[in-house]
Amino acid sequence: MLIRIGYNIVLRLFEPSPVIFLLRIHPSRDSTLVVPEAFQLEPDMPVDYYFDSFGNQCGRLNAPAGTVHFRNQAVVWDSGEPDTINPMAEHDSVCQTSEAALTFLLPGRYCEVDSELMAFAWKNLGRLLWGGVESRRFVISSINKFASIMSKRDRIAQR
Repeated sequence: MLIRIGYNIVLRLFEPSPVIFLLRIHPSRDSTLVVPEAFQLEPDMPVDYYFDSFGNQCGRLNAPAGTVHFRNQAVVWDSGEPDTINPMAEHDSVCQTSEAALTFLLPGRYCEVDSELMAFAWKNLGRLLWGGVESRRFVISSINKFASIMSKRDRIAQR
């Protein structure tokens, strides 16, 4: 199947600010791009690109005060098949989880965890949280789908 991706992100900065962004398609998907990325940054400014420990292409820039636009679009081919799973996978309790992994369990700074997302998750998915690894995977996938449906075009992160 063909999947069209894209975004138009606007930052309104009240003072010059450093910005780190992870907005590019993962390099492992380069061979599946049917229409290449058309990444744009306005205003035009120097970007230092680097790769994080997960292989994501990251960008770092010093943005001026004012409005900064990040735009991109592409078309990616995907088989539509679900990711492989390990039904025998075990899970650790929070107390057994390594300190390095704990940061991935925390909510995002701009995530709507205190509003409609939390109520939705507990109402619709709470019973699954106490299941095995696959139950949690389903919960995370469902929350991500809900978050993308509930996201508002006019919502911005401000200081």
